[in-house]
Amino acid sequence: MRIIVITGMSGSGKSTAVRALEDEGYYCIDNLPVRLFKSFVDLIGKSGEGFKGVVLVADIRGREFFKGYESALQKIDAAGHTVEIFYFDALDDVLIRRFSETRRRHPADEHSSLAEAIRSERDQMSALRRMATKVIDSSDLTVHQLKELILRIVRGEEKENQLVVEVQSFGFKYGVPPESSIVMDVRFLPNPFFIPELKDGSGLDVSVRDFVLDNEETTKFLNHFFPLLDMLLPAHRQEGKSYLTISIGCTGGRHRSVAIAQATVMHLQQMWPSVRIFHRDIEKGLR
Repeated sequence: MRIIVITGMSGSGKSTAVRALEDEGYYCIDNLPVRLFKSFVDLIGKSGEGFKGVVLVADIRGREFFKGYESALQKIDAAGHTVEIFYFDALDDVLIRRFSETRRRHPADEHSSLAEAIRSERDQMSALRRMATKVIDSSDLTVHQLKELILRIVRGEEKENQLVVEVQSFGFKYGVPPESSIVMDVRFLPNPFFIPELKDGSGLDVSVRDFVLDNEETTKFLNHFFPLLDMLLPAHRQEGKSYLTISIGCTGGRHRSVAIAQATVMHLQQMWPSVRIFHRDIEKGLR
């Protein structure tokens, strides 16, 4: 029997996926205690009902899930079932907007801000994200588009070996993004922060960008970095990855990392049309 585990970030579209899979003929159950996974799957298998498979929704709401999910999934797999993990994700600013619009309380909110709750959840979910057979980013998708994507995936109609690449800039002083697949430190490059006329700008400004890019040290770096990415991305796709995050960091995440991230996207778009960019700390870099 096909077993799909729906998990991931709160507000990333898991409920939409469940509704789509219910309509498709899957038996879906939300927030089942992890110790009951195997028993529930056995029960459905013996029921004789004509379900296409079972969908188990588990995330940060079930605290005990993190203590036993690996063992529970191994038992289901050992019983001969096909186990797939669909991890749903979205950019932090998208998740913040969604929670703000719905006025829902974040399940990881323990007297902290919404942004802090999302960061905490992302940290706790990072190991499960690495286990996922499919990572689905809903940041740019409408509810209708997400439902259509889920159905294409479960029906086997998804474009084979599609790789979504996200390039993000960040500041090391605010921490390395936990979702990073590749991290590049560019703090060795000349820093516009110490140039009075450039300090208040960002890597999106022409003057700052030119300062960062138009020097011999940056040219040497990019002549090595870009060919490295040209080798790594096809290798990741060949291994079945559908989502890759390249994080480029400087001290504050406002000048050098932003300019290098922009240049990286321009290079990658020649071969990878599904490249997106996100500047995580650009507004924090002057604090």
